[in-house]
Amino acid sequence: MIEAELDGERPGDIAGVAWDDERRAWRLPAEHHAALKRELADAGVQVSDEVRGRDTAMTWTMPGLRWYQEVALARWLAAGTRGVIALPTGAGKTLVAIAAIARLQVAALCLVPTRVLLDQWARALAVCTGHPIGRLGDGDHVVAPVTVATYASATSWAPRIGDRFGLVIVDEAHHVGAWCPTEVFEMLVAPSRLGLTATPPDQMAQLARHVGPVVYGLTVEDLRGDGLAEHRLVTVPVALEPAERRRYRELRRRFSTRYAAFQRAMPDAAWREFVRDALQTGQGRAALAAWREYRALLAYPDGKRAALREILDRHRGRRALVFTADNATAYAIARELLVMPITHEIRRAERTRALAAFRSGECPVLVSSQVLEEGFDVPDADLAIVVGGSGSPRRYVQRIGRVLRPCEGKRALIYELAVADTTETAEVARRRSGLGRAPAVPGGVS
Repeated sequence: MIEAELDGERPGDIAGVAWDDERRAWRLPAEHHAALKRELADAGVQVSDEVRGRDTAMTWTMPGLRWYQEVALARWLAAGTRGVIALPTGAGKTLVAIAAIARLQVAALCLVPTRVLLDQWARALAVCTGHPIGRLGDGDHVVAPVTVATYASATSWAPRIGDRFGLVIVDEAHHVGAWCPTEVFEMLVAPSRLGLTATPPDQMAQLARHVGPVVYGLTVEDLRGDGLAEHRLVTVPVALEPAERRRYRELRRRFSTRYAAFQRAMPDAAWREFVRDALQTGQGRAALAAWREYRALLAYPDGKRAALREILDRHRGRRALVFTADNATAYAIARELLVMPITHEIRRAERTRALAAFRSGECPVLVSSQVLEEGFDVPDADLAIVVGGSGSPRRYVQRIGRVLRPCEGKRALIYELAVADTTETAEVARRRSGLGRAPAVPGGVS
């Protein structure tokens, strides 16, 4: 936060200003610093601005940008250096952000959701400049003119360093308002803000308020064979064994009876409202238990076990990423096939060794439920096997993007295992819808 005392004026009339009894001063969120200075200057008010200088003389050695990266940067600059760039996973959003830092020549804070991304961003920045890169998170506490921080670390450090940066970059910006709390943006004076995402959220209010609207966006299909590798999607239908089918139908009946009654009573209610209501009664809790059990059955039935083995045998030697619906399935596959699981429980040193072995080909298969969806950069990975997941288009785009990073002569192959005649069939269709759906851009321009 910043504070100001304006004798003889009426600071309470300024939007967002509040009186602080403890400090005996008027206060305003730090993110309004630039706007407040302009407003006071227009009113002829003299203020003492103690915010530190944010310019930096760092030198950068940048690789050439692709055509769409150049356009994205230009659109963001034209929008007043505020806004969101939406490009598919693998299309080089990080490079656009580094180009933005180099263009503005201001101190920058880069916010990322995970420790993997913290390391990846710091390495990418170090390739383009000889200056030290700060790190906040995963055991590091170093602040520099260009600093990478996890969301959690940035939230705790922002009160101390929020006045040091002129640009804030938020990776995986669809998390703003949820995993990435909006409070961190309120504590940063940075007037320039850049959001990066492959899949903008449906509800853009929080992101637009603290970072800006989508100023440029392309889809996987827009960049196929250009900014992204050529690829082929193959759906592998899987049949349940007779005993599994009987069990699925019984569990599904228990759940749907209770859920249908709830929907008739409250047709516009969200899923979380059903969960809240169901937890109040024994019948409701039994319905939720049935839902969890049939979802677990679909996650890894015998048919998927056999299909996964057959696909890996057929493509032996290719670097493969296996995605599951949950950690339990990831660990089961790791045990059965003697491959490396990557989950949030894997520590930094072990994760680093596993990724190095994957890159070298020593360990050509990795399995994960969520960790590999964001911030995993291995251009040589060209085979993805989606064993299970939700119907979320966002998660699907993140997943297959892991194997779409461009590489000379690369043709990626993506398999989806789907249990026939179950709810999973509809989920596959729903999540694929995100591949060609362009994000909304003001004015209808992408």
